[in-house]
Amino acid sequence: MGMCLPCLGGAAEDIVETPDPDLKRRQLAEAAEKRQKESSTRGVKNPQSVEQKKKRQEDMEKQTANSVPSAGGGLRWQVG
Repeated sequence: MGMCLPCLGGAAEDIVETPDPDLKRRQLAEAAEKRQKESSTRGVKNPQSVEQKKKRQEDMEKQTANSVPSAGGGLRWQVG
C-alpha cells in the first residue's frame, strides 16, 4: 500500500511550493512584455532604424501640431 502523506514517507522533497502571488504576477508581466517586444521586431532586419523612423515621425507630428495657429483661444458667446 502506497503512502499518500509526504510527512510519513519522507517525500517532502517532492513538494513544490507555489511562488508568492506578487512574484508570479511580476514574472508573468515580464514574460508578456518580452513576448510583445519579440513580436514587434519579428521580420525586421534593423529594429534601430525602425525606432528612429518612429521617433522622427512623432517629432514631425508634434511640430505640425505646434505650428497650427489657434483660432483665437476658444469660444466666444455673444450676448444680445
